[in-house]
Amino acid sequence: MPEMASFSTKLRRAACGPRQRCHGPLHFSAGTGRIEPMVRLVISALVLLGIALGVVPARADVSGRATVTDGDTLKIADQRIRLHGIDAPESKQVCKLQGVDWACGKQASQELRNLTRGRAIICEERDRDRYGRTVAVCFDGTRDLNKAMVLSGMALAYRRYSLDYVEEERAAKTAGNGLWAGRFVPPWEWRRGKRLDAVAADEQKGCRIKGNVGRGGKRIYHVPGGRWYDQTKIDRSKGERWFCSEGEAQDAGWRRSAQ
Repeated sequence: MPEMASFSTKLRRAACGPRQRCHGPLHFSAGTGRIEPMVRLVISALVLLGIALGVVPARADVSGRATVTDGDTLKIADQRIRLHGIDAPESKQVCKLQGVDWACGKQASQELRNLTRGRAIICEERDRDRYGRTVAVCFDGTRDLNKAMVLSGMALAYRRYSLDYVEEERAAKTAGNGLWAGRFVPPWEWRRGKRLDAVAADEQKGCRIKGNVGRGGKRIYHVPGGRWYDQTKIDRSKGERWFCSEGEAQDAGWRRSAQ
């Protein structure tokens, strides 16, 4: 049966190690002073069985009352939780709304507080980030809070790590919700030092080369007169941008369109 074969294969790989091949039956050699394949096999079987029975948790889910750190970070008890697949403006980030400075970072934090206040939150772990935080999808009952933040327009789909919330971002953009009602720098660019004043300066000084991010994250730039130049629209939420010269585009990691 396929499932049994897959289970057996996993056990054999665990027993033999990632760089060794197993041929024929696995044997135990006593007196070598090290764990032999048969011992590894038994240990791996017990661990996998524990996961299957729920004795050994495959993921560490967290639940309880949440406090908000910023628009994409929570804390439940002593556990710091980074919301999976989304990126919200930083706490000190400023955007523009109807031409006026708007504390969009603080507004994103408030939006998440509104979603979590007085509720029991359950967060399902997906990963751990480099800061040791749990990366998770969090729920208020059946409502996906990560999705709710993107639909509100106060967070963007974090395409670098996940495409889970791209459709929700498109819906928010179409409706003009949150950030999409004004002008903003994507949070990942803001953390690298990009500011709205610099964006406006690029556009005003006549930088006409379009840096497009295509499928699979491919970075291609289009020059005036190129076949796809007029059809290409700059979407800063995807990391797209204007360039003033081909050299600048190439230095930033873009390559020229073939047409």
